[in-house]
Amino acid sequence: MKIPTFTAEKMAQLIGIASDIAIWLDMQGVVVDVSVRKNELSALACQTWVGKAWVESVTKESIIKVKGLLSNESDPLDLRWRHINHPSEQGEDVPIQYVSLSFEKEQRTLVLGRDMGAIAVLQRRLVETQQSMERDYVRLRNIEARYRILFDTSSDPVMVVDATTQKVIEANVVALALFKDQSKRLLNRDLLECFDAQSQDDVQLLLRMAHATARIEVCRVKVAHSLLEKTLTVTVFRQEGGAQFLVRLLATDTHNSTQVVADKALYAEALQRAPDGFVLTDKKGQIHSVNTEFMSMIGATAQSQLQGQMLEQWLVRGGVDWGVLSTNLRQQANVKAFATEIRNMSGLTLAVEISAIALNDVDTMYAFFVKDISRRRQSQAPATGMAGSVAELSHLVGRLPMKDIVNETSDMIERMCIVSALELTHNNRASAAEMLGLSRQSLYVKLRRFGIIDETEAD
Repeated sequence: MKIPTFTAEKMAQLIGIASDIAIWLDMQGVVVDVSVRKNELSALACQTWVGKAWVESVTKESIIKVKGLLSNESDPLDLRWRHINHPSEQGEDVPIQYVSLSFEKEQRTLVLGRDMGAIAVLQRRLVETQQSMERDYVRLRNIEARYRILFDTSSDPVMVVDATTQKVIEANVVALALFKDQSKRLLNRDLLECFDAQSQDDVQLLLRMAHATARIEVCRVKVAHSLLEKTLTVTVFRQEGGAQFLVRLLATDTHNSTQVVADKALYAEALQRAPDGFVLTDKKGQIHSVNTEFMSMIGATAQSQLQGQMLEQWLVRGGVDWGVLSTNLRQQANVKAFATEIRNMSGLTLAVEISAIALNDVDTMYAFFVKDISRRRQSQAPATGMAGSVAELSHLVGRLPMKDIVNETSDMIERMCIVSALELTHNNRASAAEMLGLSRQSLYVKLRRFGIIDETEAD
């Protein structure tokens, strides 16, 4: 193509149209002038390159490409574009594709560049999409592997049946063994052929009901060429090919077992939503499970915050209360209305009554029912915090320290407190002393003074 001689203005206009950035270099590779057409490249601060070697404005891995671009070894007619990255203040590299033109008379090199940012974004999205597809593929493959293991290791015959043709699509090993036939394979066989003639109408009706209600339907059927009577369960599910039936045969009647499972689910839900707190521990006091109300008392947001911890750490008197509770559970297998206090995560105390039972299974477990009585105490106690009569005093022992209860009361009330504490701890004087806030020596002095023990026993 014959091209007329360009003026400098036309040449500059052509360069601006053909490239996004133009760099004028001397023979040593130092930037003499820079022209940028796109505003997106302003982050490179290209005007600061003037007077500096161009190789200083690129990333480390692009230095070799820059040197190859500026070398005179390549064929001047073979213009090759090079992908070069520039660091930016935003932290991400800016990709630009360059080509160089050598002007030997002027001893200058013109480098023209095209912004590859949009293409780099598309490439990055393509890689991310590919990685996401790979992760989804691995996840689906793992799900299929788990399904196949569960399907083949089931002890009951299980089949997948097409809802339109009623032909068996898949069957596990147990189903293949149960419905084996020398003349026909189980796969692609009509499901009704697997059952006795008298049961086929019931099976047909069961399939229609399952398809219409989308619930698990159950009936008793007889297997073909056999006297075996089994419970047939059918449920419907949908896939890309349309509706399919999951057919399962049970050796035992499922009516009672289904009811038991439903009852267990109701009991579990009732216990979880009960208005009183519930805690299940082992015989050492390590928490295994709690309900929503107990988590609310403690201030926890999840069961995992309490599982594995010791129950006694949430009791204000700690080991003393746990010793009393565990001793009663070992001896009597139950505790009723044990008054104490618990401490929540915020450090606040809450008055509660604890009832408990021992569950004797393979491992002994303790079930605790925790009732909040703080409101009841506030409504029953007078403004001074003391009991209204001497008869009510024994009910406060163990709920408040003795110094807050008696508060300079008579010897009769002090003796009643000591006797009640000994009864609660089953005559464990060390625990009774800690419950009353006394030292063991002070407790023995009072026991002698009130005649509860004689001098010889005290010694």
